[in-house]
Amino acid sequence: MSLACATCPVRDSAACSVLTEGEREVLSAAGRTRELKRGEMLFAAGDEDAACATLVTGALKVCSTDVDGNERILALVHPSGFIGELFSPFAHHDVVALTDSKLCTFARADLEGAIERYPALSRALLRRSQEDLHASRELMELAGRNSAAEKVGSFLLALGNAASSSPCHPADHFDLPLSRGDMANMLGLTIETVSRQITRLEKGGAIRRNGSRGIELVDPALLSPV
Repeated sequence: MSLACATCPVRDSAACSVLTEGEREVLSAAGRTRELKRGEMLFAAGDEDAACATLVTGALKVCSTDVDGNERILALVHPSGFIGELFSPFAHHDVVALTDSKLCTFARADLEGAIERYPALSRALLRRSQEDLHASRELMELAGRNSAAEKVGSFLLALGNAASSSPCHPADHFDLPLSRGDMANMLGLTIETVSRQITRLEKGGAIRRNGSRGIELVDPALLSPV
């Protein structure tokens, strides 16, 4: 499916936002839209010809599996996030849809050609990769925090920040892209502990749950470490 840049919800926040309309049209001609169902794999560890992609809607996880079959989530990818290693394949990690997701994808050779033609795109992709790496490191560091309350509260705040269109404040509402099991995996907790802490945060007035995955941040300040 061809790209529809004019109606893309991340056209102003993705790396391609630095391009002129004409440059964007040239780039879009080489790309395609791809849709993934929840649980579907975008890249598998060992793929030699993995494409590059920008996430338009949904959420992805980057994960690895050890010799005993235990999965470890290494990073989350949110809308406008860039997925792909321009100069080496995804040799060790799987990229899997956490929710139904839509992406604009490019063959690595096509994107490398665009980077050569448009230096601003190269700088934007580097900046995006650095921001995503920083966000991933922050999430991974949560597992080392002392209390379960601090882990879960900080994690929800990080998800709210990722879902926001503003760098100044988190989103008021968002859907959890992770199951309780995935959250427990990332934070080094049990599923029961994650559930208890979410209930505690709701009773304390920090959040409100809407359905099975919806989260409203009522008082984000209560989620921050003291």
